[in-house]
Amino acid sequence: MMMVLLAACGGGGEKKAADAKPAEGGGEEQKDAIVIKFSHVTSADSVKGKAAQKFADLAAEKTGGKVKVEVYPSSQLYGDKEELDALVSGNVQMIAPSVTKMVKLDPRWQYVDMPFLFKDREHSLKFFQSDLAKQLLNGEQLVGNDIMGLAFWENGFKQFTNNKKPLKAPADFKGLKFRAQAGKVLEGQFKALGAGSATIPFGDTYAALQQGTVDGQENTYNNMDTQKYQEVQKYMTISNHGRLDYAIFVNKSFWDGMPEDVRTKVEEALKEATEYEWKLAAEDNDKSYENLKNSGKMEITELTDAERAELEKALQPVYEEFKSVITPELIDGIKNMK
Repeated sequence: MMMVLLAACGGGGEKKAADAKPAEGGGEEQKDAIVIKFSHVTSADSVKGKAAQKFADLAAEKTGGKVKVEVYPSSQLYGDKEELDALVSGNVQMIAPSVTKMVKLDPRWQYVDMPFLFKDREHSLKFFQSDLAKQLLNGEQLVGNDIMGLAFWENGFKQFTNNKKPLKAPADFKGLKFRAQAGKVLEGQFKALGAGSATIPFGDTYAALQQGTVDGQENTYNNMDTQKYQEVQKYMTISNHGRLDYAIFVNKSFWDGMPEDVRTKVEEALKEATEYEWKLAAEDNDKSYENLKNSGKMEITELTDAERAELEKALQPVYEEFKSVITPELIDGIKNMK
């Protein structure tokens, strides 16, 4: 139904690059520039925000001003819930959502929430550059809604935090309640550990932790650091159990309508911006880990190999429940890249 709905909304999605509004200002050479409106929900100084601006600068440079990327951070144009429809309708030409947002079009995107699917960062980067990733980015459910995926941008691995006790074994999770992003896989993850979960918007999570609405949450180092979760959480377990990542999507009709020589230059700009984003994400997560550790406000637990294996074993029911939905081809394909 969602696919049909979005396709119906996509009547305006046939807008071609040649029909894009000219960029405002910037001199005579930009009067007929192709404008790409790039909408995202994080701040301009976030990793995603910096990478988006890097892409905008590179696109202008490589095309000699023929393309102008207008970056709209912090949900200035559209929020998480609206930006996908805005892309389909052609109201924006590019978005960079958390990959979990694509689940409503293609259930395979739940792969990112599968516990312990990725061994380490190198494993995830290998997937980002694989043919398997390209197949996912260009899945028929996306193409059928006039969407094309171009690249993966990194956020990082998730860690558990809570206010009650150190989490070392599956039994330690029993009875606790965690904030989670929306999704059946995450519900299944916490259920397998004997814990509860609540879907709470990212922007409301600090207050929920502070007020005790939930006992804990899962997130990347950088998200926890920039949101100051160390002020409202006592314990952190370095688990690397799941990932949070982004992907770049464009309106397919718009993209295909761009002159091929110009599009090639823009793709080069995106490739360089993507490499920049990966490097920046790794650096910022490392810095954020040090900030969290040096704050002295959280007790940090590093799982031993045996403890990690025990936790991984406890979460196997999630694979039994969701592997057929996400498909064995994708799950096993990612696992075999280790």
